[in-house]
Amino acid sequence: QVQLAESGGGLVQPGGSLRLSCAASGSIFSIGAMGWYRQAPGKQRELVALVRTGGSTNSADSVTGRFTISRDNAKNTVYLQMNSLKPEDTAVYYCNARIRPRFAALFSDYWGQGTQVTVSS
Repeated sequence: QVQLAESGGGLVQPGGSLRLSCAASGSIFSIGAMGWYRQAPGKQRELVALVRTGGSTNSADSVTGRFTISRDNAKNTVYLQMNSLKPEDTAVYYCNARIRPRFAALFSDYWGQGTQVTVSS
């Protein structure tokens, strides 16, 4: 079994910061790209940022310069540092990872349970 466990969401005032963490655990052979998505009420889930195994990253235009994604391969963990938060960043944030479980031939997508981020005064 492979699981992704997220932490770090909460309520923050505009201009504030939060750091999300997501740790992969279980019977893992290899992890590919890891990323964060978000879904606001009434909207589709969208990519926030992703980081590849080599460390290269991509991020949505709306968060570039404010959010930073990173990973610790030794801990199977991906982080999202969110600075200068805005009310429009309010959403449920989901961790995603491409993982090849032990004894499996292929990579599959795995998702965390989601963590609420609310930006409000």
